[in-house]
Amino acid sequence: MQLIGMLDSPYVRRVAISMRLMGIPFTHRAVSVFRHLAEFQSINPVVKAPTLMLDDGNTLMDSTLILDYLDTLYPERSLMPKTLPQRQHCLYLLGLALAAMEKSVQLIYEQQLRPEDKRHLPWQERVASQLTAAYSALEQAMAKLPPDINNMDQAGISIAVAWRFSRELLPQQLDWMDFPQLQQWSTQAEALPAFVATPFE
Repeated sequence: MQLIGMLDSPYVRRVAISMRLMGIPFTHRAVSVFRHLAEFQSINPVVKAPTLMLDDGNTLMDSTLILDYLDTLYPERSLMPKTLPQRQHCLYLLGLALAAMEKSVQLIYEQQLRPEDKRHLPWQERVASQLTAAYSALEQAMAKLPPDINNMDQAGISIAVAWRFSRELLPQQLDWMDFPQLQQWSTQAEALPAFVATPFE
């Protein structure tokens, strides 16, 4: 299998780290949706990262759908809890992490890609408040019941990936010291071999 996309995308990185933790062999192709548009279009005309090229030549896209496929392919290696209470909590954390990724991406597009005269401040403020809300809820949840660093699940991966992405690309957006639980989790997760082997670019 080939994973297509850049590791500066939190969606690509969460899939790559998950595949390493699941022990699924793959080749990573660092194709950018911006700099390598024609090449990406030849793989997936929708130009959506990540794209997973399967061994039979078919492709899948969207990180959550790709991970669902991999869980179906290798159910014994799934990174999602099996019992309902644990799975519910994991899904709650995962939803917040994905929201943080989405709002971070929206802010980056607004602040760095959209022409200044086209930017709409009320929209940026709304997205920024959603980002703050997502990380605040994660901070509170992790203070009560953090993921297990020795038994990494999909929520734990995605929280660490989202946090690193936001901190790297939106350094002035939040007072990051207000989130000690998330910072500690990020530090622990980024030291794991699967994360070290999948560096944020």
